[in-house]
Amino acid sequence: MQTAGTTLRVISAVLFISAMVVPTPPSGAASTAPLPAGAEVVWSHAPFEMGECGLCHTSDDAADPGPVSGEVNELCFGCHVETQEAMEAASMSHAAAVDDCTSCHNPHNSSHHKLLLAQPPELCADCHSEVWDEAIQSPVQHEAVKEGIACLNCHGPHATNVDHLLTALPYNLCVDCHGQPDMSDDDGKRLTNFSELLSTNPSIHGPVAAQDCSACHQPHGGEIFRMLVEDYPAKFYAPFNAENYSLCFSCHNESVMAEATTTTLTGFRDGSTNLHFVHVNKKDRGRTCRACHEVHAAPQDHLIRDGVPYGKGDWVLKINYTIQANGGTCEKTCHGAKSYDRSKTIAPDTGPAE
Repeated sequence: MQTAGTTLRVISAVLFISAMVVPTPPSGAASTAPLPAGAEVVWSHAPFEMGECGLCHTSDDAADPGPVSGEVNELCFGCHVETQEAMEAASMSHAAAVDDCTSCHNPHNSSHHKLLLAQPPELCADCHSEVWDEAIQSPVQHEAVKEGIACLNCHGPHATNVDHLLTALPYNLCVDCHGQPDMSDDDGKRLTNFSELLSTNPSIHGPVAAQDCSACHQPHGGEIFRMLVEDYPAKFYAPFNAENYSLCFSCHNESVMAEATTTTLTGFRDGSTNLHFVHVNKKDRGRTCRACHEVHAAPQDHLIRDGVPYGKGDWVLKINYTIQANGGTCEKTCHGAKSYDRSKTIAPDTGPAE
């Protein structure tokens, strides 16, 4: 079973809310007593509603029910058998749920759905204030952790059979949500339909093929656009700086972009002229990786894409790449038709003619 400290740290990591909204700080532990007269009641516990205090307390007298008659969770499981069975059958349990159901629920009535003491993510923040303070500083937010049922969009509140109390394997959670048509980000930019992309393109990026979205993305929020774990240029053009490509270079060889000539580092070369260097390693308008490569899946080997969205309107700039025996050709894109040939030999420099 997952340890209490590990579970609480994992659950607390989902406490990210929109940077566009002033966050509500943790309010401290909420009372489990009945709501005061006049308070809005959204959900009421059936035994309390019917005045049957003796189901949980030593007396049926609503005015003086006395203490509870046993361990809290044992009392809850006396009715909520299915919850107990699910928790016992699961391999991962939420420490707060194992410890005491009233950690999250009011046993009498509540202003929140399911008798919760507060709505997620505020409910979670009451225990994880330090993580909450860190989370609200993140400039890039994940919609899944701030809309609807927030943390519970991905995590089970009681127990699950997946690490970190996820309700499904991480890759499935990501693709099921990001496999919908017409999804867009906060700026209205259309997001990729991954169900369609992955089913129609045979060349798959290694982390995607390994079903490891977190190799490149933070799942909850972060400092870098698209919640990337390391730096990567956000635009089509960027001055070359190895630090700006730290995401790519965490797996790929930095020398591919740093050396002007090579016969071994890359197949994208004209003789010994390193065409990765030619395209990317520029002081001002270096073409970023996305100019030629799709970072998730593509129709051709080496993730070479058919076209790249260009400009504010996402007009698709066609690459028209054709592979050849010892190289390839691009045409009618950033330049006229140009070919490269790896087998080309470069005549040695014999010095100035006499």
